[in-house]
Amino acid sequence: MSERGALRTRLDLLAREVAKFGAVGGAGLLVNIAVFNLLRHTTDLPVVRASLLATFVAILFNYVGYRYWTYRERDKTGRTRELTLFLLFSAAGAVIETGVLYLATYGFGWNTPVQSNIFKILGIGIATLFRFWSYRTWVFKTLPPKEAVPPAERFLEQRRPSETVEPDPVRN
Repeated sequence: MSERGALRTRLDLLAREVAKFGAVGGAGLLVNIAVFNLLRHTTDLPVVRASLLATFVAILFNYVGYRYWTYRERDKTGRTRELTLFLLFSAAGAVIETGVLYLATYGFGWNTPVQSNIFKILGIGIATLFRFWSYRTWVFKTLPPKEAVPPAERFLEQRRPSETVEPDPVRN
């Protein structure tokens, strides 16, 4: 395969991964926003606490989607390690996400329902970039590549000496 073909294949795989990550993340976004608004309108929780609870519910939802759909072909041997790293990087993403909302709410006083939703979604967007990088790099590790079949020339060069064919004296 040429370098151009290999690059094209890698880009195609990355595009599929981004699409799957986005689909799970989009569904998680809906879960996050729905739970956030449900908590905001049915409880007396402060906006940042409601956001953190909604984010936690979405994190659990997303883990299932990422593990069993987006990254189902990835290494599954260290589930405890994987889940620990997932929760660690998800918590870092939650800090980014909630930090944006906190700054808007308490730093600038933007606390209407529309403003809260805008800054929650902005925070989610920024945190999503971090999460995509960290999940694919550290959490859902790529399996080592399978040993490629050696080209025919290399296979023939590796034959044992007893298998070599003596030259035909009639043809020479």
